[in-house]
Amino acid sequence: MRVIVQRVQSSQVVVEGQIVGNIGRGLNLLVGIAATDTIAEIDWIVRKCLELRIFSTETGDRFEQSVQEIEGGLLVISQFTLYGDCRKGRRPSFDRAASPELAKPLYEYFVSQLRQSGLQVETGVFGARMQVEIENEGPVTLLLEREAPSV
Repeated sequence: MRVIVQRVQSSQVVVEGQIVGNIGRGLNLLVGIAATDTIAEIDWIVRKCLELRIFSTETGDRFEQSVQEIEGGLLVISQFTLYGDCRKGRRPSFDRAASPELAKPLYEYFVSQLRQSGLQVETGVFGARMQVEIENEGPVTLLLEREAPSV
């Protein structure tokens, strides 16, 4: 599983001209799910997203508070292109990305686990063409990655 974490002042997602999700200060999460991902990878990433200390305190101490501590919002966007492999040729290969049939329930589980935090959690529309507006704060952009162990 790969998640691009962006600390934002605000973020919103638009589908077919309609705003379907928006948040103020918090995290924009772009989520890619691999064909090998399981609940274990998702649970680890959920915990990381909620507990990462990447927000400043009111006194200016940098990287001291989590999204939970600031009571921020979370905007979650499915993005299979995070598994695009561009090493060969001129078109990305998406062989490692989960099929929509596998990815959608795992994505929905990810969102439901974030919602258990009590924070505002907004989403895009799985599989839709979306326009995402991100007012990145800092900018702070991090990559979280967790792969299923090989059998």
